[in-house]
Amino acid sequence: MKKLDLSNSESIRKKVYRYIREKILKGEYKENERLYEAKLAKEIGVSRTPVREALHALEHEGLVISRPRSGYLVKPISKDEVFEICEIRKVIENLALTWAVKRNKTKLLSELKRNIELCEKKLKKNDIKSFVDLDAKFHETIAKLSGSERLLELARTLRRHMLRYRIQSIYVKDNVERAITGHKKILSAIEDGSENKIEEALTAHIDTSREDILRYAF
Repeated sequence: MKKLDLSNSESIRKKVYRYIREKILKGEYKENERLYEAKLAKEIGVSRTPVREALHALEHEGLVISRPRSGYLVKPISKDEVFEICEIRKVIENLALTWAVKRNKTKLLSELKRNIELCEKKLKKNDIKSFVDLDAKFHETIAKLSGSERLLELARTLRRHMLRYRIQSIYVKDNVERAITGHKKILSAIEDGSENKIEEALTAHIDTSREDILRYAF
């Protein structure tokens, strides 16, 4: 396995934390899988200290569970958490979208249109995997253009948690098509200018994503 690149200026502790975190969120470390300091340190190519610190941070974040004398377990996923994340996303992303429309509606429409066009091009080529990043960028564009760093960070955190559940469904073509349709409806609502329609479109899109997750993750 290729070891983590530790050459640039970012601290080793942060790199190790992000490495393990992404492995969990992407499902490469499975739920209930045991994570041992020594094994992870060897896999990554670091000492046990930054691994220990990373696991403590991930326990605080709720992604792993500490088991005395037997290392850590990747926390099992749950339907309740899927519903919770989706409901919080509705609040956060609707607020971000409201602010983004008020700040720069023209730029917002332009960037979202470009994103959808690229998604459709990739889909025609059956490049389903590219949609993971493009989908994230669609929603992140809204959060960025809201002008709030706090909203952006909250949105990013929620989406990273959602990816852990969504990874099994996001590579299915039908689900990608539904997601793109949802993006188009959001775009259309923004063009229409009705706050109620914008909220309805975004809420429906997140609800559809939730149902796709529940269909494949459980």
